[in-house]
Parts: sequence; C-alpha cells; structure tokens
Amino acid sequence: MSHFRIVVLLSGKGSNLQAIIDQVSVGDIKAEIIAVISNRPDVMGLQRAEKAGIPNHVLEHTHFASREAFDQSLAQIIDSYEPDLIVLAGFMRILSDVFVEKFQGKLINIHPSLLPKYKGLHTHKQALENRDNEHGATVHFVIPELDTGKNIIQGIVPVKADDTEESLAKRVHKVEHIIYPKAIQWIIEADTKQLSKPSTFYLDK
Repeated sequence: MSHFRIVVLLSGKGSNLQAIIDQVSVGDIKAEIIAVISNRPDVMGLQRAEKAGIPNHVLEHTHFASREAFDQSLAQIIDSYEPDLIVLAGFMRILSDVFVEKFQGKLINIHPSLLPKYKGLHTHKQALENRDNEHGATVHFVIPELDTGKNIIQGIVPVKADDTEESLAKRVHKVEHIIYPKAIQWIIEADTKQLSKPSTFYLDK
C-alpha cells in the first residue's frame, strides 16, 4: 500500500472522487484515499466512499455558529489522518483564511472554468453568455484569495453552437475526471517539471 495519503472533501455526487478512486485502484495514482469528508449528509459521494471501503465523515456546516468554528472542527478531523494532500472535489464551502493557511501547499481544488476567467459560481452560464469558443476546468493550489492559487493543469473543451449550460457542464465534467487524477499523480511524484508551469489538456469532443 502506498504511503502517500489523501483526504477528499466533497458536498455532493462525488464524480471526481470516483475518478480518483478508479485511478488509485488501477495503480495510476500511487496513493491511498484515507478519508472522505462531506459537509452534507446522504450525498452520493459518501456512498461512493462507503462502496470503496474508505472511512467517511459527515460534518454538517449548519450545526456550527460560524465558518471559523466549522473549519476548526474540519481541520481537527483532517489532522487526525495526517494526510499528504487534501483534495477538494466539489466541496461547496468557502474556507476561512486560517484553514487555508494551515494546509497551504497541500490543498488543491478543481474549478469549472479556465482560470483566471470566471471565478466563483455560474461559470458555464458566463462562458455561454460571452460566446466563448473554449471552456473547461482548472486544477489549482488553494490560497486564501478565491480561485487564484497557482494553476497545475487546465482541461479545455470546445463550446458548441447548440450548447446549453447542462450540455457544456457534462463536457467539462468529462475533462475534470481526466485532469484531476493527472494533477494528483504529478504532486505525488513531486514532478517539478509538470508543476513548474500550468499544463493543458484538450478534449475535442
């Protein structure tokens, strides 16, 4: 079993978690997912973790008086696992500066746009409204400023004339499932060549 330890944070379906689980299982990601933590109960991401035999936790943010109190409890759970990398996989929370600074350098996220374009929400809508030819997703290190940490890899997809938000989102999800495992394995390998400048991957479907 690999000694590289990953904790995944999520809030929903966990499709990126599944992509990572699949790549771990075939040995393309040489690591162990040691825990999955969700801020929402009864989500599919937790079922995926359960099926894969991964310890999982629910920490409901609605049970906490403040963002800081939630983040403090979250950090305690993470610390108990002593992970090498914390992967945000559809974790729909803005993390406090204190939390981010504590884990900075081993905290990564995937965002559904070609950053620095379209930080925050409703990225597919913005890409369509601006009649972009290309859209996609970015894996990046997390820093206190939202969606501004160093980019690791971007997955680029075409925007088609008949695209809706839903059809474009599906294409972006497909490329996410390719680039997130790639970025994680580069970090595990400490691949300085790959990590020194952002890479791009084109999905032309």
